Amino acid sequence: MLTRRNMGGALAVALATPSLARAQSAWPAERPIQAIVPYPPGGGVDVMTRLILPVVEKHLPGARFVVQNRAGAGGQVGFEATFNAAPDGYTIGSVAVPAINTIPRERAARYRPMDFTFIANVVDDPNTIFVPPDSPLRTLDDLVAAARARPGEMNYGTTGVGSDDHILMLALQSMAGLEPMTHVPFTGAAPLQAQVLGGHIEMAVGNVSEILAMRRDGRVHALGQAAATRWDAAPDLPTFREQGYDLVAGSARGVVGPPGMPAEAVSRLEQAFRAALADPDFLRDAERAALPLRPAVGEDYRAMVAEVDARVQRLWEERPWG
Repeated sequence: MLTRRNMGGALAVALATPSLARAQSAWPAERPIQAIVPYPPGGGVDVMTRLILPVVEKHLPGARFVVQNRAGAGGQVGFEATFNAAPDGYTIGSVAVPAINTIPRERAARYRPMDFTFIANVVDDPNTIFVPPDSPLRTLDDLVAAARARPGEMNYGTTGVGSDDHILMLALQSMAGLEPMTHVPFTGAAPLQAQVLGGHIEMAVGNVSEILAMRRDGRVHALGQAAATRWDAAPDLPTFREQGYDLVAGSARGVVGPPGMPAEAVSRLEQAFRAALADPDFLRDAERAALPLRPAVGEDYRAMVAEVDARVQRLWEERPWG
């Protein structure tokens, strides 16, 4: 029975409901969706983001994306900004895996890797180990033999502590039973490559797409690619598995949202990304940009990241790098 006491509350709900419904139905046209990139412009994550989002817009009527680069602390600043944003569908963020998994194990972080809303993975750029063209190292076996002959003396460069590059080398050392080599971290791929080209470090770990041109021009030699199968853009580069080392690793780059996003927004974003990842315009641009694609949407993306997270945890327990 509607009494004087509860009449006011019922009237308030009735009046509020239409405006609530209008606000929900307005998504995503109400305002631009902020897309946070946790690295500087021009890097692999930034390139992926700026290539995919215009195509997602085409498949998500009313959506307008605005990319904001929020670099710092190896991606941590941007990861935290995405994770702690209002979960209203108007903030998403690009991430790199395993970077989102390694940071909270090394230091305090204001996000939990597996609590993001996983929308879609786009790229999985396999790791590689590369050396100057005149290096005596030509294969992974050569590297392992040299490391055993000079225990603890060899050095290698990466794009940072806990990066996918660093994790790959730790995993290889563990698999081959090698003494730790000297790790030389750099702030990005460009300075790392310069050190290899100048002969200042023995080898570097990076991603295959980053060295395609240098390898083609004979300026570096790659020891293999840590992919499940040979990438079409590097068909003559053997995988680690082909060389007897069961390692598949790289930098997976995708898009997530903060925890607790509205189910309708998540569903529509997933549909739009799924369509964009199959769109001929995007596939053409991705090929031109030499992006090794690995589409994974929603729960498939979450499962992919969960597998990496478990692998990172095992490695952390065996060879902590913090």
